Amino acid sequence: MKDIGLIGLGVMGKSLVLNIEDKGYKVAAYNYTPEETRNLMDNEGKGKNISAFYDLKSFVNSLSKPRKVFLMITAGKPIDSMIEKLIPLLDKGDIIMDGGNSYFGDTTRRFNELKEKGIRYLGVGVSGGEAGALNGPSLMPGGSIEAYELVKDILIKISARTEDGPCCTYIGDGSAGHFVKMLHNGIEYAMMQAISETYDIMRKALKLSSDEIGDIFEHWNSKELNSFLMDISYKIMKHKDEKTKKPLVELVLDKAGQKGTGKWTAQTSLDLGIPTPSLTAAVQGRVLSYFKEYRKSLSENVDKKYSDISYDKNKIVEELKNSLLFSSFIIFSQGLWLIAEASKVYDYNIDLSEVLKIWKGGCIIRSKMLDSFRKIIDEDSKNVNLLNNKKSLEFLTEKLDSIKDVTSIAADFYIPAIVLNSSMDYFYGMTEENLPANLIQAQRDCFGAHTYERIDEGGVFHTANWDKY
Repeated sequence: MKDIGLIGLGVMGKSLVLNIEDKGYKVAAYNYTPEETRNLMDNEGKGKNISAFYDLKSFVNSLSKPRKVFLMITAGKPIDSMIEKLIPLLDKGDIIMDGGNSYFGDTTRRFNELKEKGIRYLGVGVSGGEAGALNGPSLMPGGSIEAYELVKDILIKISARTEDGPCCTYIGDGSAGHFVKMLHNGIEYAMMQAISETYDIMRKALKLSSDEIGDIFEHWNSKELNSFLMDISYKIMKHKDEKTKKPLVELVLDKAGQKGTGKWTAQTSLDLGIPTPSLTAAVQGRVLSYFKEYRKSLSENVDKKYSDISYDKNKIVEELKNSLLFSSFIIFSQGLWLIAEASKVYDYNIDLSEVLKIWKGGCIIRSKMLDSFRKIIDEDSKNVNLLNNKKSLEFLTEKLDSIKDVTSIAADFYIPAIVLNSSMDYFYGMTEENLPANLIQAQRDCFGAHTYERIDEGGVFHTANWDKY
């Protein structure tokens, strides 16, 4: 009998099958299209303790009880369709794990529906891409605690590991795992956009070559900005196209794709009333990039009067580093705050310190900065946006002049820096006692009788004659 079965042998699924088998488990493998299954068995899976199946019934019957079925298939309707096919073949107490990027609302629904049928369900966030899935991803399982206890050993063994332990922990009840993975991706969107905006300023304002930018990114990666995304960014900058011998990044079309997790993050932040302007701006940045032909046409019709100011390149590079550190801190501030609010609203009981611990290895947003964030949370678990801390405010205020200068340079060169700007504005907003919302409230009361509160006395007020003065 097989220890676990995995359905979906695309890039991630195939890598996970090989990872699980490498840790000493007997694995059953199934794919909707038989060609993928045969390809696995004829190549990477050849001679390994992996058994291929070409019909679901045989696949399910090969599993030891309680059966453990890991789904690595496209989120949405394909998941629902596969679950519907599996239900008649499973017994009460069996476990289904969804390792895709499912919307957390769908995971909540599936968790409740399967619970009524006696089938245990886990929504498992999996981060790390193909290499992570093969060598050790960051895993974010949420759902049935009983199910987690039954698969914990497998998940921990296949996950990444740092000096703090395995990058896998039980996130919380219901859809907690997929919610945290969604926020992981929302943070990922913003980090990628911030790095790209920094690159854009370097090439357009400082006139640096891709190789020069790669050298700077490599140096940054050896210091405070050490992270997976900075590591791959400097390597991308230095990679040459075989045909043209030019930096390949310069030949890549500037239209960014997305799978939906960033959009869900932005929507959820609005639903829960938590400000995440940098995460939301990153999604809008990708949407904006999509309109390549429209942008090209407009650019030819706008007379851009560039600044002739001469910049000290070394000074600006240092300020770019500081602005990226500043925005990185703010991006995590927003993401962690949204996780904490969702944990309260949805009764997830998420431990933010544990989340930061399992993000240290295997995942796309792993970063040296995570250790400092974890220290802040451990000092005060209620400080969920990281800002209510003397060292945090010192760290940010020390870099405030840098990000002000950087965004000013971007404006001089007509360079959109929506995440860098929104990070700065978020900090301004969060540290300003008096915002202009008093005028907004007065406007709302004037045209819609929405009422307002006063600063000099308690109660709720409405003014019927705002136009009389």
